[in-house]
Amino acid sequence: MDWQKLIETVRGHRIWIQTHNFPDPDAIASAYGLQYFLDCHGVRAEICYTGHVDKISVVKMISNFDIKICPIEELDLKESDYVVLVDCQKYNANLTDIPGEEVAVIDHHKTVKPCEYLYKDVRITGSCSTLIAQYIKESGTPITKKVASVLYYGMKMDTDSMNRGVTKLDIEMMDYLFDYTDVGLVQSMYNNGMELQDLRAYGAAIENIQIYDYIGLARIPFDCQDALIAMVSDFILKLDAVTIAVIYAERGGGLKFSVRSEEPGVHAGDLTMKALKGIGDGGGHFTMAGGFVPKECRIEGASVEDKALYERFVRAVEEVKGEF
Repeated sequence: MDWQKLIETVRGHRIWIQTHNFPDPDAIASAYGLQYFLDCHGVRAEICYTGHVDKISVVKMISNFDIKICPIEELDLKESDYVVLVDCQKYNANLTDIPGEEVAVIDHHKTVKPCEYLYKDVRITGSCSTLIAQYIKESGTPITKKVASVLYYGMKMDTDSMNRGVTKLDIEMMDYLFDYTDVGLVQSMYNNGMELQDLRAYGAAIENIQIYDYIGLARIPFDCQDALIAMVSDFILKLDAVTIAVIYAERGGGLKFSVRSEEPGVHAGDLTMKALKGIGDGGGHFTMAGGFVPKECRIEGASVEDKALYERFVRAVEEVKGEF
């Protein structure tokens, strides 16, 4: 991490901070924190994304913290612009290529396809907000209650309240942010975070779940938001018989996957990448990952398709375990 190099890399250019598509709280918090950090050092930047931010938890976050984040369709993007990627990396399946040069990346996921940047900070942590908090702390940048609260919320959401994929740095930055955070506001964000229609997805997953040894797989047979698919995946993982959860649903003309792993030796990102190789893309952390299979690559026939996908993940689990 070299905060001075990052500033000098982007200074003097028109800057866009881009999150992954359909950004979640950690992506938004990371982008907002980075925007604040750069602004404090004389560099103006705007936040952009592709997709929607219609999940209630994300809508509440943007509203409560008054965060300005713009869909790329509303922006005048130019090839000469500089793009800083946060909580994602170039060539990932969940990132749209927009006009401009991707000159920098700050991410906490494993790199799936190597790419050269003028500035690169990719480290495995529980949340990307952790890395942004470290930039602010180690540069001596004054932090406001709002910024601290946003980053704190992003960290809590992506680590499941510090219960998932937590590293020593996550703990250190959570401790740093706590003294500046409006804890009451952050806590209130957790209340009424589910919509009535979300129950349909939980119900469908429960009805369709198949368990192979310790692997729980379920299809949600209708279009779901990315965040909801991830929430259902977390829910299925709580079953005492399941240490690997694979949930997928219709999304954007294909199938969107959310994968969770608590099985020793099974890296969720590697598992997803192997299982979807040849028909889609996937990757992520040791404990959580995502993937996508385009419609044109899918196997025809719903019942055959489900069986084939299940078999792919069961085989991939054995392959991944054999690597450790």
